[in-house]
Amino acid sequence: MVWLSGHLPYETASEVFTRIGHRKIAGSSIWRQTRYHGERMEAYVARQQDYVGVERVKLPPPGRDHRQRKGVSMDGGMVNIRDEGWKEIKVGTVFDIEMRLERDPLTNDLVQRAHGVHQAYTAILGTADEFAPALWALAWQCGVATAADSGVTADGAKWIWRVSADLFPDSVECVDWCHACEHLASAAHALHPESEAAAQRWYRQRCKELYKGEIHKITLRLDTADLSEHSHYFHTHKRRMQYQTCVEEGYPVGSGTVESAIKQFKHRLTGPGMRWSRPGAQEMLVIRGAVMGQRFDALWAAA
Repeated sequence: MVWLSGHLPYETASEVFTRIGHRKIAGSSIWRQTRYHGERMEAYVARQQDYVGVERVKLPPPGRDHRQRKGVSMDGGMVNIRDEGWKEIKVGTVFDIEMRLERDPLTNDLVQRAHGVHQAYTAILGTADEFAPALWALAWQCGVATAADSGVTADGAKWIWRVSADLFPDSVECVDWCHACEHLASAAHALHPESEAAAQRWYRQRCKELYKGEIHKITLRLDTADLSEHSHYFHTHKRRMQYQTCVEEGYPVGSGTVESAIKQFKHRLTGPGMRWSRPGAQEMLVIRGAVMGQRFDALWAAA
């Protein structure tokens, strides 16, 4: 029933037991079991985080890294906490990077594109400093630290890139392409507030430069127009905006894995009228993440 509660609200899980399992189990009973075992599972996860802390693990000698390319992505979402209101959960995904053939929308040619597969998840209701050990533990378990190549893809939030620099200093970093395009569109409208057509023309031209990593051409125009509030984003992330190079070298340029993960966490934790105690929310984040990553059985047995 704990596994089922990771998918469905407690009362809905109760109805599933009645209709399919022909057993009457009250939603309150499912809640109590979930809280009991959730506390047990969360405690185990916390112990594992301590055991594989950055300062405690031993990396293999040079040249012994494995060849499976790994990816990491991070983002935040909101959950309603009782007596506190809406609070941010920080979500991380770790995945294998796999190359697949797909049609290029411009040329219609078959090209190799990087995709995230075999995703694993973690989520924390807390600060970036509290989130970092959880992400590192997941990354260690999934072999990111011992991979010859890895990439981090996310939006422009400062806390994300601080965590990335601390935990994955050797990874290729890339700001999500869609987020960068959104900032570019906002800059285009700031530059041409009176003409939608002119804004669109400027945006289309600058998109080509953005894709090629020619960020100086974008920032020069914005700085000349005294639009530093828009150019600052591109100055800050210019080394993370080498999209053509990333695509050609087989790294993702989109953070769809973590955006999907946040939707999946919110699907369970932000239904109509849902308000969580802080401990209950964190326990459900552990359960939900294990369910999403197909790791529930292993966690249940280990805890």
